[in-house]
Amino acid sequence: MIAAPDRTPLPRAFFDRPVLEVAPDLLGRTLVRATPDGPIELRLTEVEAYDGQNDPGSHAYRGRTARNSVMFGPPGHVYVYFTYGMWHCMNLVCAQEGTASAVLLRAGEITEGAELTRVRRQSARNDKELAKGPARLATALDIDRSLDGTDICTGSASPLSILAGTPTPRDQVRNGPRTGVSGEGGVHPWRFWIPNDPTVSPYRAHTPRRRTT
Repeated sequence: MIAAPDRTPLPRAFFDRPVLEVAPDLLGRTLVRATPDGPIELRLTEVEAYDGQNDPGSHAYRGRTARNSVMFGPPGHVYVYFTYGMWHCMNLVCAQEGTASAVLLRAGEITEGAELTRVRRQSARNDKELAKGPARLATALDIDRSLDGTDICTGSASPLSILAGTPTPRDQVRNGPRTGVSGEGGVHPWRFWIPNDPTVSPYRAHTPRRRTT
């Protein structure tokens, strides 16, 4: 008999670790988004790690600003940014306070509440595309800047939480270059994904405009 996924919310100690430990360990976990219309749940299948002021690809590379201040706070909080004047992206702050490390949530499989996400993602050709890519994920889950700074370690009191779920064994996780990140920040093989999962977004070479967390 297969055991049911663990519904226990991940504690702050999970996120209070180096970003390159947290990122692959998020794969297979369950993200829960509480909405007035009901819960939405997503199994994480693809993420990217960003190492703050040590990382040219990070929003925090040049220091603290009003936009990225949440990244410098305690682990276990949500950093949401707005990009290209139309899309939001969601990140999870990790490591010690002041390090500004974060994990970009790139893709996942909607496992509950798909009917709620289809309303927001009407251009999706099928359910595998509902959260296939960071902007699509945020749109499907109704993520915007109002959720910037949300504490995900308070359980049912929070509109967002990460459940222990069924993590993907580390030897089954793949990693490679970031997608769409230019320059020195794009060379790190800090994108992690579950291989052969149809919800993982395709790799794209960098474009000069895009910068992530």
